[in-house]
Amino acid sequence: MKTPLERGAGIQERSRRARAGPVQVPVGGDRLSGDLVVPASARGLVLFAHGSGSSRLSPRNRFVARDLERRALATLLIDLLTPLEEAIDDRTAELRFDIGMLAHRLVSIVDWVKTHDQLAALPVGLFGASTGAGAALAAAASRPLEVAAVVSRGGRADLAGEALGRVRAPTLLIVGGLDAPVIDMNRSAMRRMTAEVRLEIVPGATHLFPETGALERVADLAGNWFIDHL
Repeated sequence: MKTPLERGAGIQERSRRARAGPVQVPVGGDRLSGDLVVPASARGLVLFAHGSGSSRLSPRNRFVARDLERRALATLLIDLLTPLEEAIDDRTAELRFDIGMLAHRLVSIVDWVKTHDQLAALPVGLFGASTGAGAALAAAASRPLEVAAVVSRGGRADLAGEALGRVRAPTLLIVGGLDAPVIDMNRSAMRRMTAEVRLEIVPGATHLFPETGALERVADLAGNWFIDHL
C-alpha cells in the first residue's frame, strides 16, 4: 500500500493535468463560493455537501476530494451558506440543521452544473458529511434523473425525513464503528429507503475518522462506490 506521501505525489502529478479554479454559483439573490477540479478525461462529478458548521475548506472532505480526483472524478467543494449566514450559524448553530434550505441549494447547484459547458455531460454524485448527508439525500430525491449516486460520511441520513423513500440513487452510508448513535440513525434511515443502500462501518473509527487509516478507508469506499455508479 502506498504511503500518504506517495499518494499525495501521484495526486499532485495528476493535478498538473487537471483544470481547477474557484467558481461562484448563483442561488437566488446570492452567490455561493466553490472550488472546482476537473481531471483530464473526467468520468463523473462529485459535489460535496458540508454540514455541522463546516465549509468547502473542510480538511476531511478535501482529503477525500483529492483521492477522487486521482480516480479521474471531478470534484466541486462548495459552501452552502453565504459568509453572513455562516456568521449567524456560528452563533446559533441553526442553519446547519435547516435541511430544506440546504437541500434546495444543492438542487440549485446540480441544476447549475447541468448548464455548465464543461460539466453538463458528467454524471453527478453527491458526497454528504454530517448534516450535509441529510441535505444530499433530500436533493437526490428532488433530482432523481440528475443524481446518480450518494455517499454519506458520518452523516445524519435520518434528517432527510420523508424524502428518504423517494431517493432513487444508489446510496452508501459510511459510519465509524465507535459512533454508535450515528450507526443507529443510519440503520433507521435505511429502513425507510427503497433505493439500493449499503452501510459500511469502519472499525475503531469515531465520528470524524481521525484515527490512523480511517479517512483513507472512507476515501477508498467512496471512490469505489462512485466509480461503480457514475
